[in-house]
Amino acid sequence: MTALPAPAHALHGGSWIGQSVRRREDPRLLTGTGRYLDDIAVPGMLHAAFLRSTAAAGTVTLLDLDGARETSGVRGVFAAADLNLTGITAELERPPHEFVPTEMPILASDVVRFAGEPLALVVAEDAYLAEDALERIRVEYRPGTAITGIEQALAPGAPLVHAAAAHNTLVDVSMFDTEGVDDAFATAATVVRVRTKTGRQNALPLETRGALAYWDDRDEQLVIHTCTQVPHQVRTVAAACLGIDERQVRVIVPDMGGGFGIKCVVGREEIAVAAAALRLRRPVKWIEDRREALTASFLSREQSYDVRAAFDADGRILALDADVVCDMGAYSCYPFTAGIEPLMASAEMPGVYRVPEYRVRGRAITSNKAPTAPYRGVSRPQYVMVMERVMERAARELGLDAVEVRRRNLITAFPYRGVNNITYDPGSYLESLNLCESTLRDEGWFDLRDTARAEGRWIGIGFSCFSERTGYGSAAFAARKMAVVPGFDISEIRMDVSGTVVVTTGTMSHGQSHETTMAQIVAERLGIDIARIKIVQGDTDRILYGYGSFASRSITIGGSAVSLAAVKLGEKLLDLGAHLLETDRENVRLGDGRVERIDDPGTGVTYAQIANIAYLQAHRLPKGVEPGLSATAAFDTDGDGTFANATHGVVVELEPGTGHVRILRYFCVEDCGVAINPQVVEGQCRGGIAQGIAGALFEEVTYDAAGQPLVASFIDYRVPTACEIPDIGIAHLETPCLFTETGAKGVGEGGTIGAPAAVLNAVNDALRPTGVELDDTPIHLYTVAAALAAPRKENAR
Repeated sequence: MTALPAPAHALHGGSWIGQSVRRREDPRLLTGTGRYLDDIAVPGMLHAAFLRSTAAAGTVTLLDLDGARETSGVRGVFAAADLNLTGITAELERPPHEFVPTEMPILASDVVRFAGEPLALVVAEDAYLAEDALERIRVEYRPGTAITGIEQALAPGAPLVHAAAAHNTLVDVSMFDTEGVDDAFATAATVVRVRTKTGRQNALPLETRGALAYWDDRDEQLVIHTCTQVPHQVRTVAAACLGIDERQVRVIVPDMGGGFGIKCVVGREEIAVAAAALRLRRPVKWIEDRREALTASFLSREQSYDVRAAFDADGRILALDADVVCDMGAYSCYPFTAGIEPLMASAEMPGVYRVPEYRVRGRAITSNKAPTAPYRGVSRPQYVMVMERVMERAARELGLDAVEVRRRNLITAFPYRGVNNITYDPGSYLESLNLCESTLRDEGWFDLRDTARAEGRWIGIGFSCFSERTGYGSAAFAARKMAVVPGFDISEIRMDVSGTVVVTTGTMSHGQSHETTMAQIVAERLGIDIARIKIVQGDTDRILYGYGSFASRSITIGGSAVSLAAVKLGEKLLDLGAHLLETDRENVRLGDGRVERIDDPGTGVTYAQIANIAYLQAHRLPKGVEPGLSATAAFDTDGDGTFANATHGVVVELEPGTGHVRILRYFCVEDCGVAINPQVVEGQCRGGIAQGIAGALFEEVTYDAAGQPLVASFIDYRVPTACEIPDIGIAHLETPCLFTETGAKGVGEGGTIGAPAAVLNAVNDALRPTGVELDDTPIHLYTVAAALAAPRKENAR
């Protein structure tokens, strides 16, 4: 990192980085003056609604749109043939036996592959008229057999969701098979097996998906307002599907009410809305309703693991052999493909543990369900749960303490080159485990558990240790053989005549406080008050290029680009300041919104004075120096990224009769490197943990045998409220990243990653006297109730 003199500004005499600065976004968001997608209205705006398939599998034999077209107030009705658009295809550069691409049509035509797939688009003067017109469309199907589960999809002779995908398999990659796996199992003191299944989930951002599109005659552009995490990728896909140049597409993202990953892929609905706006030459808006969001939006997390692990007599792991199968729904998502979940799990499953030998097969199967997209954590909540169950089961088989087994297997010497060919940078794996366990022990929870068991109460304590790989650069994504390789980010910084700064970032905030944390980085580098910094994001005409926000890349990658751009601008300010102060470059420093002489701190020139000369009195600039004050910088990583880490500890009590799981204590020890804003970090941790608890105990998208979704409202989809989420204690450790520009590692997904495993282990600890062990999530009440009703086993460990 280019070294600049430490800023001389004062935030209580300290640095901007590491301070819990109040979020700059909050005043408008909390007082109702924010602007979300559905707040935007333009003259002449029409409203769209989608006709969606009621069949999960089959052929459309009749699609009669005449009734809708004759409905009063309807301005357009479009089927696939009317729009004639190229579909969305995500690619991996892998051979056909490893990957089968699928084209997701913007509107389905003859074949439907899940209940909720869009067949037609109605555009009317208001949303109610559009919905009414849908009722007048006649559709008939020749039904097919729906594939609704992994076992059914892989069964011999099963119907194919896509003719090109034999055995309904889109991805089949054996990423690792080291030489010593079989020998390790043959000589092991014990071999444990863990088979788990995790339920399908909906990320449930508070704001659903949507789009508003119109043609701008003056700029000769199609403008798309949409709530996406990846505006430049939406632009690329829209231009390709519509057959126009990217210059003719502008994507603008207003305030966004959450995304959690399902908005970091490109949806077909926003392309259809844009196409309708082009054809009608009127603005068209579509806002997804909650029923659509639950049944037809991108889903995630339905995975199955069959894992064997070999251990020596001291509880040290010798080998891991894993079979991972992920139900990815009807289509690959763009740009990540159906490989997003199985490839993530295969590459990173060893996690925080020293695994000497490793074999893994990762598969993505296709089914007649809504497609899968990334959701906060992407397979890590699942494979961490598997690894933590492995540690617990090995401890049980060997008669050892489960925390001690973890200690014996944790990576403690860094950098560590794993069996998965990933280099782990320094972390606090052992330290976080020790602090988490000692805190719960000192608070008396272990004593309470033991006393409660004697009294007939069912209290358990569970832990999970994990890392969160962040800062994925181009090299990391290229290793997956993605045709579109996200990785870098670009930032531009400009100082105006008044000395204020505008900074662009290719990341896209959907609740992570970028307007605050990015500004803190700039304030730190330039020695300028945060109030004089404006962060710009989410506009493809104003941002050169960016890959948006996902995988905790915003601060690690985007923040590093912002830092580098600010450093470059700082160098220009120092050069011009030295010239104006008539001193050597080495005798000046930045701070408090000015360049001052080191040998005479009272003598300086403000940034506004420098900017005035740079723009309004260019004749005073040194020879060869161009007018203006701006800089551009890019950041990427050529290694394996960085690893944040944490340990979660949970205490639960089970209620006989109902099987209700009540969380008595939740404690998290996290290490995300340098925390730019500790308050924001804690908010990320708590929000992530809440979603992890939801996956462990509550949320599941289910289907009947015909492929019909059984959760169309919050009556059926159980979402935890503030009553179910406990107070969450958080302790921070800090192991700075050595290659990001700020030392930050990222924190966006860690809470979600660790929670399911910790909760599941705590429930199993409470059930220990019964001898029952649970390995699947969500944990169903009836399963717990049945276990509690069974006779206790005298010698259950």
